[in-house]
Amino acid sequence: MDPLWVTFVKALLLCLVLLGAFAYMTLIERRLLGRMQHRHGPNRLGPLGLLQPIADALKSVFKEDITVSAADRFVYVLAPMISITFALAAFGAIPGGPAGSLFGWNPWIMDLDIGLLYVLAVTSIGVYGIFLGGWASNSKYPLLGSLRSSAQIISYELGLGLSVLSVIMIAGTLNLRAIVEINVWSVSPWLWPPLIVAFGAFVISAIAEVNRTPFDLPEAEQEIVAGYLTEYSSIKWALYQMAEYVNMMTAAAFISTLFLGGYKGPTFLEPWIPGISDWPIIWLVAKMAIFMFLFIWLRATLPRLRYDQLMRFGWVYLFEIALGAALLTGAVIAFVL
Repeated sequence: MDPLWVTFVKALLLCLVLLGAFAYMTLIERRLLGRMQHRHGPNRLGPLGLLQPIADALKSVFKEDITVSAADRFVYVLAPMISITFALAAFGAIPGGPAGSLFGWNPWIMDLDIGLLYVLAVTSIGVYGIFLGGWASNSKYPLLGSLRSSAQIISYELGLGLSVLSVIMIAGTLNLRAIVEINVWSVSPWLWPPLIVAFGAFVISAIAEVNRTPFDLPEAEQEIVAGYLTEYSSIKWALYQMAEYVNMMTAAAFISTLFLGGYKGPTFLEPWIPGISDWPIIWLVAKMAIFMFLFIWLRATLPRLRYDQLMRFGWVYLFEIALGAALLTGAVIAFVL
């Protein structure tokens, strides 16, 4: 275990890295969306538009901060802080490499025996920031958006939790670093079919959990102005945006850790490229980038679902698919292996 001061420094550096990544993910997303939609993204501020996130940050900080006169002021201010705090806290349990691989220190903030449950629990608490923000605004559109988000996240957490059961049964542990080291795909080819189904269900549930297209009903601006964000401006609005992008990065890291070997590189390339698997954090970031691109690609491609379609898909289809994958995994472990 690292000394307390080292853990504090790593936590501070992780927060700075995630917030910096959030700033430039907005630029990357806008440029990619522009490319996919045959238009230009931000390209004026600095070379290749690289100063655009800095301009956006300054605008958010110095823009007039308006508070609704009828709002519950304490909860109104507290709500975005809850969202960003728990979004950042969830990433702390994601392992970035083997023990001691970060200049002699451990590349994680917390190495918990229940790390998987910790990530699921902390990301779930973030919905309170959304719900309380909508309620404290004392306006019908934010309240409707916050209620939508609460129902959506509760519904898709069932599919998320059931799809994780396959990994838990195969690995026999809730420790994320142990799951990476075990590599659930190497246990038996008989387990591949349920793992593939669980992987698909988990990715879809994760997209719904972070409120991304086609599941971005809490912010359906065509229907409810901007959902729970309607009455927020300036830095408080920016905190909600930070929370959304940090949650995206956490979801991408979580998927990579559970299903794609996390920080492990392609060991089969070692005979041709010696040492290729010795770049743990690089491989984790590369796998995260694949899913971040997927989130952006879906936003440019798919239309938003209607709310009844969203709930029907979660309860009628995804829940049963994830449950079937868990039952199939258990059957294979019990009767085949």
